[in-house]
Amino acid sequence: QGQLVESGGGLVQAGGSLRLACEAFGRINNAHTIGWFRQTPGKERDLGDFVAGITWRSGRQLYADSVKGRFTVSKDTANSTVYLQMNSLKPEDTAVYYCYLDPTSGSRIWGQGTQVTVSS
Repeated sequence: QGQLVESGGGLVQAGGSLRLACEAFGRINNAHTIGWFRQTPGKERDLGDFVAGITWRSGRQLYADSVKGRFTVSKDTANSTVYLQMNSLKPEDTAVYYCYLDPTSGSRIWGQGTQVTVSS
């Protein structure tokens, strides 16, 4: 079983930027897609909103419409890390952001979550 460790959340004013990192340990060679969901109060994590993802081998990027043009997902293969660069942040981006890994076979793995708060 792999493990995902997230970092980089925090408090920022509207219009500001943050970068989240998700480092994968174990089973990374079995990864198909790594990315991010976000959970707002009242929603369960598994019902949260997809934010962005990247396929581990080809580097194809996927984005929710709400973040296109503002967020960029990237990967550092050598360090088994996926980044989410978030620019032009809005108060509605406030959420707990969870990193996920979908393997080529088996169940999804989740990180522990990191809080992002955008003040108006």
